Amino acid sequence: MKLYKGITSALLVASSLVAQVSSLDLDLNDPQSLVNATSLIAYGLMDYYNGDQYGKTVGMFSDPYYWWEAGGAWGSMIDYWWFMQNDTYNDKIMAAMLHQTGDHNNYIPLNQSTTEGNDDQAFWGIAAMTAAERNFPNPPEDSPQWLYLAQAVFNTMASRWDNESCGGGLRWQIFNWNTGYDYKNTVSNGALFHLAARLARYTGNTSYVDWSEKVWDWMEDVNVISNGTYMFVYDGVTVTDNCSVVTPYQWSYNHGLLLSGSAFLSNFTKNKVWHDRTMKLLNASQVFFNASNNIMYEAACQPASTCNTDQRSFKAYFSRFLGLTATLVPETSQHIMKWLNTSAVAAGKSCSGGTDGHTCGINWFAGGWDGMYGLGEQMSALECMINTRALQRPAPYTSQDGGTSKGDPAAGTEVYPTNLADLNITKGSRAGAGIITAIIGISIIACALWLVF
Repeated sequence: MKLYKGITSALLVASSLVAQVSSLDLDLNDPQSLVNATSLIAYGLMDYYNGDQYGKTVGMFSDPYYWWEAGGAWGSMIDYWWFMQNDTYNDKIMAAMLHQTGDHNNYIPLNQSTTEGNDDQAFWGIAAMTAAERNFPNPPEDSPQWLYLAQAVFNTMASRWDNESCGGGLRWQIFNWNTGYDYKNTVSNGALFHLAARLARYTGNTSYVDWSEKVWDWMEDVNVISNGTYMFVYDGVTVTDNCSVVTPYQWSYNHGLLLSGSAFLSNFTKNKVWHDRTMKLLNASQVFFNASNNIMYEAACQPASTCNTDQRSFKAYFSRFLGLTATLVPETSQHIMKWLNTSAVAAGKSCSGGTDGHTCGINWFAGGWDGMYGLGEQMSALECMINTRALQRPAPYTSQDGGTSKGDPAAGTEVYPTNLADLNITKGSRAGAGIITAIIGISIIACALWLVF
């Protein structure tokens, strides 16, 4: 656990803590203040990474953090590299992102293949897309490239579009034996929309725009996107009632996926429809900021202190998506930067806990550390702080203006055998299995009698 780090780790940061602990009282007018604060918070985030330890899995963080959040965390570390121009963790990022691609380079690794959902896969695809757009160092030539990985995730997700129920949509789970297979949640569909929008802008391929429109229209049809003056985004619908009843929770990362996806499409297509949707979603984003002080919070769970491990990371992705929106649609930038700057200063004050002195909490209203800690808290504070630089760095690159990552529009569509395929058991196979079973059984009985006598 973070609060009980070893002596070696404590010694490594002791000297910097003495000199820089005040840097968490963030001064956005002093560039060095942001550099100091974010370096400490990033270090704290990586305290939760144990994938490079003996017997652990490369790319995975310590319990209780699931695979999907690891993908989210590596996306945050790519952002940290980009905004702060700090390559300290680049080797770990590269190793993690490549180790988890799976045998077919689509982020369905064997160790997750029976349990991961569409949303889980999507967050690794979004991290790969971020790497492509930021020109994160390209993998070796014999490895899959960032754009290829993002396209593979998109294509495998799109192949699961379900027209058999509710007129379309993605189910939450990939496999029908997992709890939640009957739920069509916003994060899975929103992530497909979001990836399509980013791929459209990066590649210039308008077929991705068509997919964005398809997903948006379906989400609007089942009312997980409210179509009014404010566009609120709700959690999902269930196939058992033909997607007629909406689960009304509002999560910041769902909202951010649609907001920034619309911003990418507005930037690429110059279509007023996407610009208007961006502005409506931006106005509705106020629900995630305290009305009296404009500090970000997770509205559906934070006031009641019920945020679970996953939900404690949602503000990280929301901050990331706000930064992208401000960059791509200049009309939004003043509003968004006011929110991010105010929240970043408050988040910095929360990052003053633990034995290391830079453990972050969840409640940014507290004026200090609230006693909460975890990977999600570190990610959220880090993303909010670094995205205060959103307008000081170039917009996400495309293949036309400097993006170097290579891909393949057909990535992820290859047909290959899988260990999850149905077995074709013939009568001969059954007979052979019966004989083998009988022989093994007789052998066990014979050995037991020999031991007795």
